Amino acid sequence: MAQMEQVLDVYKEPYNQDYPVVCMDESPKQLIKETRVPIKMKPGKEKKVDFEYERKGVCNIFMANEPLKGVRYVEVKERKTKKDWANFIKGLADNQYKDAKKITLVMDNLNTHSPSALYEVFEPKEAKRIWDRFNFIYTPKHGSWLNMAEIELNVLNGQCLNRRIDNIETVEEEVKAWCESRNNMKAKINWQFTTKDARI
Repeated sequence: MAQMEQVLDVYKEPYNQDYPVVCMDESPKQLIKETRVPIKMKPGKEKKVDFEYERKGVCNIFMANEPLKGVRYVEVKERKTKKDWANFIKGLADNQYKDAKKITLVMDNLNTHSPSALYEVFEPKEAKRIWDRFNFIYTPKHGSWLNMAEIELNVLNGQCLNRRIDNIETVEEEVKAWCESRNNMKAKINWQFTTKDARI
C-alpha cells in the first residue's frame, strides 16, 4: 500500500520542467514471419491469415513517457539486459532531460531496473552521475498497472504492432512513426485512479 500511495502522490504533482515525472516500462515483441501469403481483404470478405508462422526471435521495446507533457521516447533493442536498460536511462538523463534538475522515474521493480545496473555498465563516477539525476519510484509488486508507461505500451501495441512483423528494422520504423505522431498530438493519459480509490 505504501508504494502505491507513493506512486499516486507523484502523479498529483503539477508539471515542472525542472523536475519532470517520467514513467518507464519495457515490453518484448515477438518477431513472426508468415509461412503462407495472407489472402487480402475483398468486398464482403475478411482478410485470411494462416495460423502457422515461423518464429524469428524477439526484440525489446523501451518506453518512457512524461504524462503531463504528452511526450514519449521509445527505443527498440535486440535484448533486455541491464546494459540495454542502463543505456536507455543514460539517454534520458543526457539527451531528453539534460536540462532537468532531477528526474522522477516511475517504473516496476524488474531486477534490471536498479542503480546497480548502472555500476555494472559504467565506471563508478559515471554511474553515480547518472544515478544522481534520478529519483527512482518503484511500483509495488503485482502493481505494474500503476505505471502509465504500461498504458502507453498497450496503445503502441494496439495501434501499430498488432500484427505479425518478422524483423526488428520494421518494428523500429513503425515505432518511430507512431511515437512522432503521438508526440505531435501531445497525447496525454487521462489518469483517474486516486489515493482515495486505493483506500477503498
